[in-house]
Amino acid sequence: KVLIDVPRSDLAEELAQSETKIQVLQDTLQQVLDRREEERQSRQLLELYLKALKNEDSILSKVAESETVPRKEMDVVDTGTSSTSTSAKTVLSDQILAALKEKPAPELCLDSQDLELVLKEDTQALALALRWDKQKAEALQRACDQELSRRLQQVQTLHSLRSTSKGKKTLP
Repeated sequence: KVLIDVPRSDLAEELAQSETKIQVLQDTLQQVLDRREEERQSRQLLELYLKALKNEDSILSKVAESETVPRKEMDVVDTGTSSTSTSAKTVLSDQILAALKEKPAPELCLDSQDLELVLKEDTQALALALRWDKQKAEALQRACDQELSRRLQQVQTLHSLRSTSKGKKTLP
């Protein structure tokens, strides 16, 4: 830093070098100082980032703990009133439950096997799992039933068309 701050002419005279060589020397020294400063700032940013990640992880774990505690308490209360709700709840995967909650028409997003699982689910258990009222869960099950029926009808129609077209091919 001192060598950069010294006037070029004084430094050139002291080192018995030309001013152009001293300018190159001072520029090189300035670049080294700039690079060191950038590295220092990068380290500080990295440390801040890591600290923020640790804080975020601790916050997320605390939130996750606080969310699971009420659910466990709710499950204990719920399982005490109905023995079928616990076994029925485990049938639906988290993926199915997420689709049911998030999609505006979940019956159109689920495959037929998942629709059957939703239909077999106890309405009260479904309502509790989705945190909905019983009427909304019943409406969802009706929509799933209608979609499953529509799909079955399409399959039957397709089979009928295939059998009809096979019969025509064999005719002369």
